[in-house]
Amino acid sequence: MARMGGKCCCKKTPTTDVYKKPDSALRAELQKITEALTAPGKGILAADESPVSLTKRFQDLNLENNETLRRDYRLMLFSAEKNQISQYISGVILHNETVYQKASSDTEFPEFLRKRNIIPGIKVDKGLVEMFGSDNETTTQGLDDLLERCIDYKKKGCHFAKWRCTFRITDTLPSRQAIEENSNILARYASICQSARLVPIVEPEVLTTGGHSLARSQQVHEEIFSALYRAMILHHVFIEGTILKPSMILPGVENGDSCSPQLIAEATLTTLMRTVPCAVPAVTFLSGGQSDEASTINLNAINSFKGKKPWTLTFCYGRALQMSALKIWNGDSSRVKDAQAEFLRRAKACSSAALGKYNEEGIDCGEIAPCKITA
Repeated sequence: MARMGGKCCCKKTPTTDVYKKPDSALRAELQKITEALTAPGKGILAADESPVSLTKRFQDLNLENNETLRRDYRLMLFSAEKNQISQYISGVILHNETVYQKASSDTEFPEFLRKRNIIPGIKVDKGLVEMFGSDNETTTQGLDDLLERCIDYKKKGCHFAKWRCTFRITDTLPSRQAIEENSNILARYASICQSARLVPIVEPEVLTTGGHSLARSQQVHEEIFSALYRAMILHHVFIEGTILKPSMILPGVENGDSCSPQLIAEATLTTLMRTVPCAVPAVTFLSGGQSDEASTINLNAINSFKGKKPWTLTFCYGRALQMSALKIWNGDSSRVKDAQAEFLRRAKACSSAALGKYNEEGIDCGEIAPCKITA
C-alpha cells in the first residue's frame, strides 16, 4: 500500500449497503403478525386442503365432494365456540376457494375469522411437479404470478401465507439438486410474500414414506435446513418475519423401529439447534406421518425436553385437528355441535402440548430429561 509522508494515500470509499432490508414499518408489521400467530399455547389450523385432496376423505364417508359441502365443512370447524377456539387457534390457513366463500350471506370467511380473533392465512403454492431428470423428486410451482396473488390476498384480509415443498428419503435421496432447488424456491416465495406484507410460513416437508432410520432422518433434515437458511439469507428474507413449518424427526413408516417421544424430541431439537437461526420466531410442526395422539404426545415431549429452545415450538396441524371431527359431522347438520366439541377437544390437547403440559391418561408430563439417540 503506497504511503506519502508515512500516511496512507488511499482514499476512503464509502461502502454501499446492497442489502435492502424491509423498512422499519414493514418489519414491525411482520413481527406483529408472527407474535400473534405464535402466542403461548396457540397454534395454527391448516384447512387448506384442495378440492382434489379432500376427495378421498369425503369418499371414505360416502360424502359428495362438492363446493357447498366443502364450505359447510369449513364453517363447522370455524364456527366452534368463539372463546374456546380463539384460546387454542391463532390462525387458519385457507385454500383459495375458501377465501371467496361466505360464512353467511354477507360475510366472507376471512372476515368471519377476523371477528373471532383468528388470523386468516392462505396457501399460495400451486402444487408439486416432478423435476425432469431426477429420481421422481419434486419441486413446487406457482412463483410466476405470486406477487399479484399475494397483494390480492392481503386486500382480502389474509396476513400470512404457506408454501410447501417435499423431500423423499432413500439411501441416495434427497439429491443435492432437490435440496438446492427447493431451498431457493422457498426463499424466493418468502421474499415475495414479505414484499406484499404477508408473513411466510416456510414448509420443507420430509416425507415419512420409506424405511429410513431416525438417524438418517436427522441427517437429511440437517442438510435441508442448512441449505434453506443459506438461501433465505441470500434472498434477503427478513428472518424475524418468518415461521418454519417442518416435520418432526421421525423414522420411516416402514423402518419398524419404535422410537420414544423423548428420543424424537431429542433428535428434533438437536437438528433445530444445529441449523435454524434463533432469529426465527417460531417453529410450527406439521403432523404428517403420525396419528392424532402421537402428534400431540411428541409435541409435548419436544416442549418438555430440557435444553435450549430459542423459538416458540407449536403446531400447524391439519388432519390431526380435523379428522375425528369430520367423521362425527359426516355432512349431517344435526351433528355439528358434537363435531365441534371433538374439534375443540383436539385443539385443547395440542394447545396443552405446545406448553409442555399435555397429560395423557393421567401420566405426569413434567420436564423430560435428555437421553441418548441410539437409532
